[in-house]
Amino acid sequence: MSNNLETRGTAEPTQSDAKPPGSEGTDNTNREADRSFEGGAGPGMVTSSFVLPILPVRGLVLFPGTVVPLTIGRPSALKLIDTELPDNKQIGLVAQRSEEQERPAPADLYEVGVSAQVLKLMRQPDGTAVLFVQVQQRVRIRAFEQTEPYLRAFVEPLATIPPPPDDKQLQAAFNHLRESATRLLDLSPEIPEQIRGLLANLNSPEQLADVLAGNLGAEPARKQAILEEPDLLKRIQAVQELLQRQIEIAELQQKLRENVEGRFSDTQRRAYLREQLRAIQKELGEEEPEGEEQAEQLRNKLKESGAPQYVLDAADKELKRLAHIPSASPEMSVIVSYVEMLADMPWTKETEDHTDLAKAQEILDRDHFGLEKVKRRIVEFLAVRKLKPEGRSPIICFLGPPGVGKTSLGQSIADALGRKFSRISLGGIRDEAEIRGHRRTYIGAMPGRIVQEIRRLGVRNPVLLLDELDKVGSDIRGDPASALLEVLDPRQNNTFTDRYLDVAFDLSHVIFIGTANYVEGIPAPLRDRMEMISIPGYTEAEKLHIAMQYLVPRQLDEHGLKPDQCIFEEAAIQTIIQEYTYEAGVRDLERRIGAVCRSVAAEIAKGAVTQVTATASTVRRILGNASRAVREERLSQDLIGVVTGLAYTPTGGDILFVEATRYPGKGSLLLTGQVGDVMKESMQAAYSLVRSRAERLGIDPSLFAASDVHIHVPSGAVPKDGPSAGIAITTAIASLFSGRPVRSDVAMTGEITLRGTVLPIGGLKEKSLAALRAGIRRVLMPYQNEKDLEDIPPEARKHLEFQPVHTIDEVLAAALSNTNGKSEPAS
Repeated sequence: MSNNLETRGTAEPTQSDAKPPGSEGTDNTNREADRSFEGGAGPGMVTSSFVLPILPVRGLVLFPGTVVPLTIGRPSALKLIDTELPDNKQIGLVAQRSEEQERPAPADLYEVGVSAQVLKLMRQPDGTAVLFVQVQQRVRIRAFEQTEPYLRAFVEPLATIPPPPDDKQLQAAFNHLRESATRLLDLSPEIPEQIRGLLANLNSPEQLADVLAGNLGAEPARKQAILEEPDLLKRIQAVQELLQRQIEIAELQQKLRENVEGRFSDTQRRAYLREQLRAIQKELGEEEPEGEEQAEQLRNKLKESGAPQYVLDAADKELKRLAHIPSASPEMSVIVSYVEMLADMPWTKETEDHTDLAKAQEILDRDHFGLEKVKRRIVEFLAVRKLKPEGRSPIICFLGPPGVGKTSLGQSIADALGRKFSRISLGGIRDEAEIRGHRRTYIGAMPGRIVQEIRRLGVRNPVLLLDELDKVGSDIRGDPASALLEVLDPRQNNTFTDRYLDVAFDLSHVIFIGTANYVEGIPAPLRDRMEMISIPGYTEAEKLHIAMQYLVPRQLDEHGLKPDQCIFEEAAIQTIIQEYTYEAGVRDLERRIGAVCRSVAAEIAKGAVTQVTATASTVRRILGNASRAVREERLSQDLIGVVTGLAYTPTGGDILFVEATRYPGKGSLLLTGQVGDVMKESMQAAYSLVRSRAERLGIDPSLFAASDVHIHVPSGAVPKDGPSAGIAITTAIASLFSGRPVRSDVAMTGEITLRGTVLPIGGLKEKSLAALRAGIRRVLMPYQNEKDLEDIPPEARKHLEFQPVHTIDEVLAAALSNTNGKSEPAS
């Protein structure tokens, strides 16, 4: 049954007489009905008719003399109670012919229903309402006054044909009906005792028939026939038939119940004797507490796990409580689950480390291309473990853009050591209990994710990868990053206490490896406990090698292709890298290769071809133009006031244009492009620096007071912050006021001071790779970052000219063209 209008519960009989339609609450309705007849009554209408709002009900036929709760959910029904009930407590209740009708029309309703007085209205949180109504009398619908937004109709009372005075047949039928009702009560012990007294006090045959008809189970159509029956004797006989059917069902149920009780009498006798035996044992001091056998099994299991003594003591305390708790108690399952969790923890079980460094190097080279510095650090870590196995495990954090292999490096470390591996994603978690677990006092409590993974792996020395450390949040439930402080501190995690376990567990044997895209997203105390290993983005040559050696074979295998069925040319991979991807890693590159493999697999499966060689044109045909990557490229010509800067983002490096323009004004400075506070301060410092050196730069100082300056950093939807664009902003302002174009093949990064000194920045490798992808030829960088040039890939050093600078004068000399006036193409 749909919940648009449903009735729940059994109709409650009442001895109060049904109120006539002219009683309290119907004055307005009658006046409205009188007004509606002023123009003349329709065919078949009589002057005793009155108007009622009609509430359709489905699956339920109501009878006078009962109090019924009705659940209202349909929009038309809610509109009815909102409009009518403030002034009129009388409504008509008419059963639907079909329960499936969601919006019943007049033809979908029976002609006879009941009028009812609304006793109470209760609004529900889900938008529905519950009406408590007292059914008063039968009514017949003569005509409908309105059908929208709800039904209103002219109705007239449906009178019962009175029996002849001293009708013995009616009296006999009434007595028989009462006796049958009493018999049904005797067969149904679940019916409340007050119902028996109520039936005994009903002396009216009509009231008794209505109360029984409303509460007996029968099809709605059969009940509707009883409601419409005007002859009282026939109505009582129809109710008697329903009652007799219910008695037969109740007698059959009683017989089945007696058979079941007889079948289980021996079991009940044994349970009774067992309870007596337990009482005798208690008196003799030989009582075996309930649950003792299960408790002993848990003790043995816990001892076999090699748990320390303090764990055994904590478990024994709980097991003693288990002996005095009934088996049906909810607390028993809580205690059993807790002790089983303690027994399942690997207190002493661990895997043996592989210490073959050559094998470890082989595994790292097999799974990852390049990353020599990272691999060297991993091998050093394994060497220390070989020389001092009992030493504390350092906490390593791989830092780099998505798709560069941070997660797979963790798997390679586990493979090299021969340890079990598990990845725990921390991105988006905000509940401290995800790390520390829930206290057992809460329903559904469970340990934290670290303890759960160790239990699942079954060893105490796995490699656990804590993924996305920079995306851990916090709210009113606590700060998970703070909970990680103890986990990731080698000097404290040997006594880590999960709230669910409530005993210390040694995490010092676990190798924790974190990953993050952005170091600023990791809280400083947590960052202080980890050794950061930067994994920068790949060059195009590295991506080509990775694709040919790793990605293509993997995608061919995943798409059911043999190596000789789909052959990728290097030109095809280069086309994907240069035209369809723009990323620091290789994740999108692998997706594009997978798209080509799917297309080839479809052609081979159709039988159109048996072998395909993927060329550059094949890639363009399959991937199309719509999926081409939008790449930031160098400017095509030298422009005044436009500088190419370099930025470091969580997804790698990128180029960043800084635009400046001026117009007549009063010397104000406007900054746009969703820049942060630090970047705004850099813009202010750059403007002040250029203004203070105006004469040295050949700029008329009066221009500053007579011009407003607008500095904008495009891609306004992307937040930007940091001081490393300082020299780029200074160059843009100097170019704007001096009229000297900025070289389009030059990109720059560096913080600026009011003295004109260029300060060091971070992320030089990522920024250099971004410059290489954009076609830049010269990069201006702080001289203090020269030490970072050794980390730049050879391919980038080959195609880029790095120029260290000390002051802004060196920057302007290298970046500004000597030509004044209009912009001219770059050489």
